[in-house]
Amino acid sequence: MTDDAVPTLYAWAGGAEAFERLTEVFYRSVVKDDLIGPLFAHMDADHPKHVAMWLSEVFGGPDRYTKERGGYTVMLRHHLGKAITEPQRRRWVDLLMDAADEAGLPDDPEFRAAFAGYIEWGTRLARHNSQPGATPPIEAPVPRWGWGVAPPYQP
Repeated sequence: MTDDAVPTLYAWAGGAEAFERLTEVFYRSVVKDDLIGPLFAHMDADHPKHVAMWLSEVFGGPDRYTKERGGYTVMLRHHLGKAITEPQRRRWVDLLMDAADEAGLPDDPEFRAAFAGYIEWGTRLARHNSQPGATPPIEAPVPRWGWGVAPPYQP
């Protein structure tokens, strides 16, 4: 399969609608969760849509988060000073993976490996950046995540 024939993770997942479904399901669980719910107690009503835009861009979709929300710098600001703990990070990951199932994201091993790879990387970075005294780079591009070593199986 040529690189041109390999769909982005965004396209494979179902585009913007799939990521919006994911974040709606996810944040319904988050706000009820005893461990991470307090981190989102004052969450803006549009927060799930903004996170869907971020994930869409990361996984190869349009650069709406960058153009409409300000890109990496804005995302970084949401995490600074939050002092996210490892148990909170892991709960976030677990709830997102459960939401991926409930929202009907593709469950093929290749997609889920790439999806989980970014979620692990991104949440670990967010945790590090959220710690007191952290000095992460303020300017950086939005990451663009691909299939890695296992593109989708297409017979």
